[in-house]
Amino acid sequence: MKKKKLIAWLIIPLAAVIYFVFFYKDKTLQFVPENADAVVLIDVKKLAGQYVFSLTTHPSLWFNDAEEKKEHIALKDSGIRIPDFLQIFHLKNTKFTEWYTAVELKDQPKFLTYLKQQKFKDKGNSLYQKDQIFIKIGKGYCIFGTSDRALKNTDSDFFKASEKKKYNADHFINRTLGSFSFISGQNISNFSIDLRDDEIEIKNADGSADFTSVIAEFQGKSHFLEMQLDAGNMKNLSRFFNKSISDSAGISHMKGIADLEQVNDTIITYGYDDNFNEVEQKSYQKIVQPKYAISLLTPDPEKTWAYFQNKKWINAQNQLTIIPFQPNTVSKSQKAVIIRSSGNLEPLSRNEKENYIFIRNNALLYSSLKSLTEREKKLMSDIEYIFYGNKGQDHYIKLKAKKGDLPLILRRSFL
Repeated sequence: MKKKKLIAWLIIPLAAVIYFVFFYKDKTLQFVPENADAVVLIDVKKLAGQYVFSLTTHPSLWFNDAEEKKEHIALKDSGIRIPDFLQIFHLKNTKFTEWYTAVELKDQPKFLTYLKQQKFKDKGNSLYQKDQIFIKIGKGYCIFGTSDRALKNTDSDFFKASEKKKYNADHFINRTLGSFSFISGQNISNFSIDLRDDEIEIKNADGSADFTSVIAEFQGKSHFLEMQLDAGNMKNLSRFFNKSISDSAGISHMKGIADLEQVNDTIITYGYDDNFNEVEQKSYQKIVQPKYAISLLTPDPEKTWAYFQNKKWINAQNQLTIIPFQPNTVSKSQKAVIIRSSGNLEPLSRNEKENYIFIRNNALLYSSLKSLTEREKKLMSDIEYIFYGNKGQDHYIKLKAKKGDLPLILRRSFL
């Protein structure tokens, strides 16, 4: 009997510890400013639980790099307090690539040691940088960002009126690992984020559309990019190029494919010989460029052509300048305006009812991006494809990783 009581007294505190470590969550979001228009929320405890479960099923990792880890300060032990829900946000009127997150700072000297160990450079005014990551230390908290533009503002400007508008995690996330949300006034549009062994899936919180058959059609093909979008999706895409296409363009659908190729680029410079005569000098470098073909389907090609000319998107060489990859040629047919780069690539013929963007991994892509770190290149090399699909109100994104010995959450490139 005494033994049973002893076991009960041991189980109760153990259960309490497990509950507070893995299940109890503070859902108050302290670091979402009022001027945020998009928020990514990560359930940190759910992620930790998923990591622990995956680790228990891979005992070969239990003692790996134990000595190496002792020499480095882990982020969780760096002097910051990671919240139960990590809040990553985008601010109104900033670039799409500018994202920020803030965490509580509980031990500033320890955190400064961490930054020094990680080789962050002190930019002055409590701002630190390493590659494309910026960190601003404030009073009791620090802000991580992919840009320093907003970090140069004062603390009160950065978290403008955040005290007047407190969010709760339940506004954004519902029992999933994470969420991606758009904020427009009082309206919040939520998309769930789920992490599986070799894929990340983002979809409407209540989305029910099935894109399995659409994705299956791309298996075994080789094009780097394949897309088909209706007018609404195409207008959204054009905003990535800082352009806006209105309904007056008359475009009903867009189809396109693209491949990457490595070509020799000729560089011409001029020097002087021993007699001071100007001499042309040629050198060559290998560059990666896309080869693409795009059809803009329209019932009135003349109207679309006139719209592009009015926007001054067609130059004297009949090139569509809205596309940053040059050169190309733009022409009209009876049913479409067609843009082609050099080469003989033809757009695919497909059912116009589908809306999708399919990007297949290509080693030429990340090998040509000189600004990427080795870790970022490894992360990109692990990706098999990225798919976006849309059916009515349902939106779906799938990032598929290559098959590996370990699930994504345990891979070094992911951590």
